[in-house]
Amino acid sequence: MTTNPIYEHIGYATLLREKVSRRLSRTKNESRKASVTSEEATQVEKVHTFRGPHWCEYCANFMWGLIAQGVRCSDCGLNVHKQCSKYVPNDCQPDLKRIKRVYCCDLTTLVKAHNTQRPMVVDLCIREIEARGLKSEGLYRVSGFTEHIEDVKMAFDRDGDKADISASIYPDINIIAGALKLYFRDLPIPVITYDTYSKFIEASKISNPDERLEAIHEVLMLLPAAHYETLRYLMIHLKKVTLHEKENFMNAENLGIVFGPTLMRPPEDSTLATLNDMRYQKLIVQILIENEDVLF
Repeated sequence: MTTNPIYEHIGYATLLREKVSRRLSRTKNESRKASVTSEEATQVEKVHTFRGPHWCEYCANFMWGLIAQGVRCSDCGLNVHKQCSKYVPNDCQPDLKRIKRVYCCDLTTLVKAHNTQRPMVVDLCIREIEARGLKSEGLYRVSGFTEHIEDVKMAFDRDGDKADISASIYPDINIIAGALKLYFRDLPIPVITYDTYSKFIEASKISNPDERLEAIHEVLMLLPAAHYETLRYLMIHLKKVTLHEKENFMNAENLGIVFGPTLMRPPEDSTLATLNDMRYQKLIVQILIENEDVLF
C-alpha cells in the first residue's frame, strides 16, 4: 500500500490504523471471492460533511474542518481525506445496506453488492416468462399496463429477490416482460456499455458474415463481467423465444427491433445519432440471438 506523503510529517498515529488495514484487507479478499472477480466497481466518491469527529479510513488520521472534511463512497461507505482518495485501491465492495433500490442502480454495483452473476431482476423475470409466457403472442412487443409495470418495479426495489411476480398477482405476462425491458432502459450504463457502443456499430457494418461475427466476438470480450454475463443470459433466453415463433410471432429480427435501443444507447445524447444507428442496433441484437451459442 502506498503511503500518502501528505501525512508523512505527522507524528500522530491513531489506534485505528490496524483496524483500517484489516478492513481494507478484508474488502480485497471479499472482492476476490465474489462471483464477478474479473471486474471492478470503481469508488463512487462524493465530497461529504461529517458530523462529529471522524478519522480517515486510509491514513487513520483525524479529518479536520467543519464542512467538506473528506469524501465518502456512496456504494461501500468508505470515508477518507480527499487527498487520500487517490491512493485507495480501486476495488470497491458495495455495502448492501447502501443499495437503496434495484432499478436505476449501476449493474456492476448491484451484482457485487448481492454477490451474484446477474441482477436478480433479470433472473426472476426471465424465469417467470419461460415458465408461462414463451408462446404468448407478441411477447416483448406487446406492452403491459404501465401502472402494473411500475408496481413490479416498486416490488423489486422494496422486496428485492422476495418480490412476488407470480401469475396470481400479475396474470398478464406482458407486465413481467415490460418490467424486464424497463430495468434495462433504466440502467445508468446500458448492458452494451457506452465504451463499446461504437465498436459494436462498426462491427455490424462489416459485410463478410464470418469477419463480422469475429469482430462482434472481440468487442463482447471488452464488456465488464457483469454486463457480459447479463447479455449472455438474456440472449440464451431470447433464442428460446424464437423457438416458439409460430405461436408468439417473434423471430430474432423482431426481437432485435425491440431490444436494440433497449440494450445499447449512443454515448452522446443525440436524437439524430440514435435514429441513424437504429438499424445497426437491431442488427447487433439479431446477430447475438441467432449466434448466441457461438459468440458466448
